Amino acid sequence: MLPREENDLLTQVGPGKPMGELMRRYWIPALLSSEIAERDGAPVRVRLLGEDLVAFRDSQGRVGLLDEHCSHRGTSLFFGRNEECGLRCIYHGWKYDIDGNVLETPAEPPGSTLKNKVHHPAYPCREAAGVVWSYLGPTDKIPLLPNYEWMNLPSDHLYVTKSVQDCSWLQGLEGECDSSHLSVLHKNFTGERQRGGGDGVLYAADSAPQLEGVEMDYGVRMLSCRKIDAETIYLRVSNIVLPCHGFIPTGGLKGNPEGYTIHSHVPIDDTHSMRYNIHFRRTRPIRNDERQHDDEIGADFHKLRNLQNNYRQDREQQKHETFTGMGQIFLIHDSCATESMGPIYDRSQEHLGISDITVITVRKFLLQCVRAVQAGKEPPHVIRTADANDMRHVACIASKISCELDPKQYVAEQLKKEKYWEVTT
Repeated sequence: MLPREENDLLTQVGPGKPMGELMRRYWIPALLSSEIAERDGAPVRVRLLGEDLVAFRDSQGRVGLLDEHCSHRGTSLFFGRNEECGLRCIYHGWKYDIDGNVLETPAEPPGSTLKNKVHHPAYPCREAAGVVWSYLGPTDKIPLLPNYEWMNLPSDHLYVTKSVQDCSWLQGLEGECDSSHLSVLHKNFTGERQRGGGDGVLYAADSAPQLEGVEMDYGVRMLSCRKIDAETIYLRVSNIVLPCHGFIPTGGLKGNPEGYTIHSHVPIDDTHSMRYNIHFRRTRPIRNDERQHDDEIGADFHKLRNLQNNYRQDREQQKHETFTGMGQIFLIHDSCATESMGPIYDRSQEHLGISDITVITVRKFLLQCVRAVQAGKEPPHVIRTADANDMRHVACIASKISCELDPKQYVAEQLKKEKYWEVTT
């Protein structure tokens, strides 16, 4: 269980809140690049860490993320005119550039210097992997954008989606910590994938894997070991990466060499989050059959199967085809498990066991990071130098290994290879 004071500490993300201040030390996803694909196109509303913002792409193709409400008298800039390298309020014509500079105040008399005395709240943005990343923290502490291996791949090697989660960001992130649920939640009674995932037969072989969380400079490395026979362990290595990402070897033994999946649980506010799903392939384009979320997420980024319609659960399917009766897509299963807890789960009411050891490790790590920021220290994984931006050790692995091997030592040896993902199975 987690005391209510610590539960609040980890789930409250607004300005001035400790977790909110931790989140603001990192680049986080703000929206998809495709949402503002057109220069001088329509602005887009963005709610992020409890703040109401508006994003736009200016005449030069640069992305701006501004406070939604005009600094003059508060009219929403969502309705503004995006023109000539600035966003203009429709009320009195105040115009802002991507940095929040006031360019024009046409209702003021000639010679007025009012525009020089006002600076509109604005956050820097960078684009990578089909995502607009933004930094909402102190301007004198802007870090480098992390150089994960998938950040600069060709666009056709990436499949990126997002969907609204009707719950706290932490509930989604904790789902990434829990490898044991693969043997239950995603179980499939028909077809080749008996339990729904990349290696369903191996998940089924041991429903109580040995779990371990190891604190790293980027977050927590999580090891899951399933004993599949007297001599062999099925090892999965996934990661919780600060501030809100899960790096998951979703492809299993066959698929992991091609690329893994990133789930980013970005707080919209205390009771809602946005789950970004980044699938990548190292050496080839994404195939059409891999675009599994296209039929599950609506144009407004709400899931078509959701809490309000009970995820369209089919009780007959639940008896004969899938464990949940909610189709085959993991996103839907995960969402039901986390959203049905309520907007913010009271963790003082839970009863944890051995299967929750990695969840406990991640919580402790996050609390350490929050308290570091509270004490005026810099938290882990804030990248300041090119040398520190080598992200090869943030590795996802799926492999069969001998029971005689130390899993952590095996991972260390794999990471010495140029292509750590090439494993012998």
